[in-house]
Amino acid sequence: MTQVVIQPSYGSTAARRRWGNTLDNLVRFVESPYAGALGTGQLAELRTCHPSGEARFWGATEKHDKNMSTLTTGDVVLFTGQKHVRAVGELGSSFRQPAFADLLWPPDPESGSWSNVYSLLSFQPVMIQYEEIWDLPGFNQGDNFQGLRFLDAQKGQDILAGLSIETVAAAHLAAQQERLVEKALLGAEVIPPEAINTSVTSYFQSGGTVLVRRAEALLVQEYRGTLDGQPVARFRTPEGGLTDLYVQGTDGAEIIEAKGCADRTFVRQALSQLLDYAPHSPEPAVRLGALFPMRPTDPCIELLHRYGVDCIYRTAPGSFVRLAAPDDVRKYVRKRWISKPDAVVG
Repeated sequence: MTQVVIQPSYGSTAARRRWGNTLDNLVRFVESPYAGALGTGQLAELRTCHPSGEARFWGATEKHDKNMSTLTTGDVVLFTGQKHVRAVGELGSSFRQPAFADLLWPPDPESGSWSNVYSLLSFQPVMIQYEEIWDLPGFNQGDNFQGLRFLDAQKGQDILAGLSIETVAAAHLAAQQERLVEKALLGAEVIPPEAINTSVTSYFQSGGTVLVRRAEALLVQEYRGTLDGQPVARFRTPEGGLTDLYVQGTDGAEIIEAKGCADRTFVRQALSQLLDYAPHSPEPAVRLGALFPMRPTDPCIELLHRYGVDCIYRTAPGSFVRLAAPDDVRKYVRKRWISKPDAVVG
């Protein structure tokens, strides 16, 4: 399972200088003086991860030795500073080598060398406000993420889902599994489970990109600004589903699912997710809403209304239209929106 790390890295002048040296810029580790400071095995692993001979690097001091030893290829690092996630990286190679680290960054006067070094298989600059994380189950409002933090499995999965992050390795694994299943179906060949669930530790891609899809999150942020301060949260179902918005109004709760496109495929996805989330609403859901960046087609709107779901779409910056489902339909289908006390609210 992918481990997620929150790495403060942009708050101080010194941190921003280190950022500029080894995140904004690639380090040519196969050349002097860097190659000479690496062990034979370390250099070989870096070459495997980064065939081009250059990579981005970051590090942690010796007080994190124990936790750093748990990192593996494909783990995700959120680089934070000044109240934003400023980049998302996918870990390549991780090792302990003070001599190499000291060439990259001067040792800290108090904490010493950044001896736990890791390369980044992929790196994507972003600007994600901390509020998006605070809304997730298990996170606290006002948390400024001081200090290197290794998230537990549940929080890690919530943050990947909540921020719409998919790693290069995960995307590769999904494609690999799809090819294996297709091969089995077309060729009537039985594929053993271990082949489908194969590890991706041997997969590396130089210059790849962590996929962080922001369209839906930006749409949610914009719509949230129209809610006049109504209490807003997100909740997680027992199966791991994570809502986009859980709005607690005076007349009851509304669950809203956002999509970055208004095509029929995305309308159907929103509908299925809302019907899945509704029974787990911490308070009885009185409305379900599907949020889109533009108006869906009439047949798509009719599909939503058939199940009592409102259609909400953007018409201009900060402006949205709600096409409400017929009251009689909503009252009829609400009997199926049975509240269960098993959701985890952010």
